[in-house]
Amino acid sequence: MMITYDMNTKTLSIAPVTSKGTKCYLYFDKETALKDTILANSKVNTGTPDFSRVATTDEGLYKAQDDWGDSYYFRGAVTNNWVKFAGFYWRIIRINGDGSIRLIYNGTSAKATGDSTMINSSQAFNSRYNRSEYVGYMYTMNKQHGNTTNSSIKEVLDGWYHNELLNYANQINTEGGFCGDRVSSNWSSQPNGEIYYEAYERLYDNKIPTLKCSNSLDLYTVSGSSEGNKALTNPIGLITADEVAMAGGVYDEINTSYYLNNNTDYWTMSPFYVESSTAHMFYVRSNGSLRNIWPDSELGVRPVINLKADATIKSGNGTSSTPYEV
Repeated sequence: MMITYDMNTKTLSIAPVTSKGTKCYLYFDKETALKDTILANSKVNTGTPDFSRVATTDEGLYKAQDDWGDSYYFRGAVTNNWVKFAGFYWRIIRINGDGSIRLIYNGTSAKATGDSTMINSSQAFNSRYNRSEYVGYMYTMNKQHGNTTNSSIKEVLDGWYHNELLNYANQINTEGGFCGDRVSSNWSSQPNGEIYYEAYERLYDNKIPTLKCSNSLDLYTVSGSSEGNKALTNPIGLITADEVAMAGGVYDEINTSYYLNNNTDYWTMSPFYVESSTAHMFYVRSNGSLRNIWPDSELGVRPVINLKADATIKSGNGTSSTPYEV
């Protein structure tokens, strides 16, 4: 028996039908959007959490604005934000304002810890530290927001994307971006004093993180995006220090319980400050706290990507033993 569908008449034909009154039943597989499943399976809180305190329990989802609209981010010791995609395990950071889903790499197994949760455990952000430009994911000498030269860590991420994710590019969002916020009020390439970047003020001084990128030249996007600097070749980046804070991390406060802690040091893409021509970046310490370090230091690399808003799940409930499979 063969079933054919006529696009013009929008009718189904079944042949051969050998006897009158034959009944046929058609069953359709229902595709479920990942973002809808995430929202259905998670507690969505109202209000804003206290970002001066570490989040050590499962706090579910909170809502905040990003550059595209309403974003829903996971916070604390959540256990239902696991995804298996492209043969790797990931944790969901948030649903972006455009509906895409932001993921951070977590290894080749749900049981991975430490170095196994990273693609490289000993990588410099940039090869030098003695100019302000070296806090940039991309940079241009003598410019605060330049984007002509790749950082060392971007080269690593681009290579990994080409080798591991290129065959899955049709499922990866190319609209969203990655914020390397280099805004400061007193920028200089080689300052004698100190330069405090806005992330320093938000996270070290005031404990008020944001998902918005205040300067479009610091929002790293690919050429097809409607926002940002359109400087990326591949839609891949790193987590921001603001996203770490919203997930439950606090500067210099231990938190071994929230989902971003992997018991080892790894990079964010957020500048901290420059002191006497020595640049500093935010990173996540092995005890889960946010700290700062020179960009030529060797830490771990955890790629961040965005799945398309229409990504559907084949199976799973988001737990480590049964992750959402895309």
